[in-house]
Amino acid sequence: MTRRTVRFARAVVVSILVIATASAGAAAPPPDPARQAEYWLDDYGIRTAWQTTRGAGTTIAVIDTGIGRGPAEFEGAVSAGADFSGAGSADGRTPVGGDDGNHGSWVASLAASRGTGPDTGMIGVAPEANLLSLSIGFGGVSDIPFATQVADAMVWAVDHGADVINLSFTTNLLEWDPSWDEAFTYAYENDVVVVVAAGNRGTGTDRVGAPATIPGVLTVGGVDRRGVASQEASTQGITIGISAPSEELLGVSADGRVVVWDGTSGAAPIVAGVAALVRSAHPALDANNVINRIIQTARPVPGVTARPDPLYGYGLLDAAAAVSASVPAVSANPMGDLAEWIRIYRRAEQEPAPAPTSTPVALPELPAADSPSGPPPPFLPSIDTLVYGTVPLSGVTVVAILVALGVTAAVRRIRSARASR
Repeated sequence: MTRRTVRFARAVVVSILVIATASAGAAAPPPDPARQAEYWLDDYGIRTAWQTTRGAGTTIAVIDTGIGRGPAEFEGAVSAGADFSGAGSADGRTPVGGDDGNHGSWVASLAASRGTGPDTGMIGVAPEANLLSLSIGFGGVSDIPFATQVADAMVWAVDHGADVINLSFTTNLLEWDPSWDEAFTYAYENDVVVVVAAGNRGTGTDRVGAPATIPGVLTVGGVDRRGVASQEASTQGITIGISAPSEELLGVSADGRVVVWDGTSGAAPIVAGVAALVRSAHPALDANNVINRIIQTARPVPGVTARPDPLYGYGLLDAAAAVSASVPAVSANPMGDLAEWIRIYRRAEQEPAPAPTSTPVALPELPAADSPSGPPPPFLPSIDTLVYGTVPLSGVTVVAILVALGVTAAVRRIRSARASR
């Protein structure tokens, strides 16, 4: 996996939110424009889910470019953090990267920002959940291999109490570094829900790539305000599990500015926030059943019959149903088994050699050979051929050789004597 292949699953910021001013002589202050712009709170059942829980007691790890320190919306939200890029600060709160530095703050604000008051400022899906800020770097921002940064951040998040891990990036590659096998397995073994963005066509992602292809993650596709698969701010693939808004989203930048942006990078933390709501409302549920509740309570997409569908997964997110509906329990992760994938494709485990199931069989000795019953073949040697043929011939041959050697020596002596005269 090269650093050039890594892409954020997002589009560029399209506008800055304009804060409206109150009309002169109004009896009451107008509704806060930021809060009004969060259409997903009502359209996807999040406000209804808040009647049951707002995510208290849960922790969402955001592995991204870092969550800014300054914005009021993050006051009291970030409980801990760390940097894995070598380019940020130890607490993970310094934005890493130039243009991408605000990305981590935008993602975190959708998951669990606090707003600036009871009815003002941008509020996240799980506004009482805690956040972990784990900063990583992309491209030339960090000298540390990207796969190593992600693997180390995953382990740190698990060890520091993450209930949900959000990954809003894609590598555009179906395969992933083997180090991720261990890191994602560690998360699953410690009962952590891993939510991943599917990626965007607008940034060159034609099909889902790792980590969205890793078995067991909840991959999030994106839809527009009508609930239709986004042409620019989403992609497709058989690993998509759920769809959520990915257009006209809000995000709080590291410097406190509120912006409008697109991308499954924003759809993923909306789902991560709902996962936190489910875990808060049902603390006894394991990660497999949290994921199962989210996909099984999804709203059907009109005209789409396949479940899962390569564009929509199991359907459109429904936070209220995920929190409150009755859903049968499952014993396995509905999004796949990474351990089995590793066993088959990494050949991490070999099938044991079959043990013998039979005992040796004793065979009787072979019978003695029959004695010859007729004259031997004429071409085999006999005592007569040895006495009258082979032995005399050998003697004559030896005598002839000796005579030839003697004659040769005599001739050489005569020639040597003549030459000396």
